[in-house]
Amino acid sequence: MDLEKTLLRKVGEAIHRFRMIRDGDRVAVALSGGKDSATLLEALLLLAKRAPIQFSVCAFTIEQGKFLRPIEPLGEYLRERGVAWTYFRDAPSLKLLADQPEHGCDLCSRYRRRAVYEVARNLGSNVIAFGHTADDFCESLLRNTMFTGRLSALPPVTWSRERDFRLIRPLVFVTEDVTRAFSAARGVPLVPCACAQRTGNVRSSLRGLFANLEREYPHLKENILSAMGNIDTSRLLDTRFLKLDGPGAEDPPAGPFPIVTDF
Repeated sequence: MDLEKTLLRKVGEAIHRFRMIRDGDRVAVALSGGKDSATLLEALLLLAKRAPIQFSVCAFTIEQGKFLRPIEPLGEYLRERGVAWTYFRDAPSLKLLADQPEHGCDLCSRYRRRAVYEVARNLGSNVIAFGHTADDFCESLLRNTMFTGRLSALPPVTWSRERDFRLIRPLVFVTEDVTRAFSAARGVPLVPCACAQRTGNVRSSLRGLFANLEREYPHLKENILSAMGNIDTSRLLDTRFLKLDGPGAEDPPAGPFPIVTDF
């Protein structure tokens, strides 16, 4: 497999289908220290040279006190590549870690979101790119379905609350086996995060489930991604999309299907 060709084809397809990047955009890539965001940065740098539109790419990393290795090798790698990179130590996040070492993921995520917007604004960026892969989209769909009672996943494109940033996930069609091989081939220094090392949570359980199923069904994630873009609302249980009184009839609006938690 030609990794670069495969990566750029899939990222290019996502950008085109969901209109992720437009002429004149300044794209800030959120580098987490892992293989996925590093691969995304490399792909966007390559596409910026070849795309029929003009856009620029920069990168940033938010330090929340959870990296397991020094960040300096990543910075040196990016400087050698001539990549504009901002390393931002978020003081509120570091204080949170000191004051509440057992704080939950939701609280940490809110702190990170605020820092991401602050950095992107200072960089003059109007687009923020995240390294969520096809694996993340599929896991999100199953997690929401099984544990929240909602049929939803990650959005490929969304907007910040004030609509000052477009948030994009160009790796939606790229699986982690590609990002793992590509980042290794490029020799990108990876900086693992303590959060990614956690075991026994829902995410690790879903990853184990996918790993087992894909031994027999190697195209499982491709089919799930295809299903997310090919929804038949007439064969689900949401009454907002069902014609209960027959074709052409106007059914009254109804709320979402209730979640039964007591048997």
